[in-house]
Amino acid sequence: MADQVPNRGYIATVLSCRCPRCREGKLFRYPLTFNFNKNTIMHERCPVCEQLTDIEVGFYYGTGFVSYLIAVAISAFTFLIWWPIIGFSFGDHRFFWWLGLNALLLILLQPWLMRLSRSLWISWFVKYDPNWKHNKPDDHERRIDGQMNNW
Repeated sequence: MADQVPNRGYIATVLSCRCPRCREGKLFRYPLTFNFNKNTIMHERCPVCEQLTDIEVGFYYGTGFVSYLIAVAISAFTFLIWWPIIGFSFGDHRFFWWLGLNALLLILLQPWLMRLSRSLWISWFVKYDPNWKHNKPDDHERRIDGQMNNW
């Protein structure tokens, strides 16, 4: 029983920011924090299965779009909750209260959104390998070590 691998599904893997290949190793070096410099520092390779986390130059550019879509979805969710419970009115500024509280919520969630978007992004390009202990990770031909993080 000690050698048993934890059974994590895709969603649990993404939400916990784990390696999509082995679903065990953590993608980020440091715990979640409001220190933005440390918040996005990732392991170069998964500490468990050796999967590269920065597959090619500029690999994480697309995470801006992913983060934006998640923020829009959260805003739509808060809108749909606010509307029947409190309602919207410009006369008593309830609409502006929603805008302000929604903006505050998004600011507080920003560190997690940055990580979640990276976790989602890499999970779309690196697939789960149930036999990762016996298979080597893919060697990515577009990785240029001298140009990584050169943006």
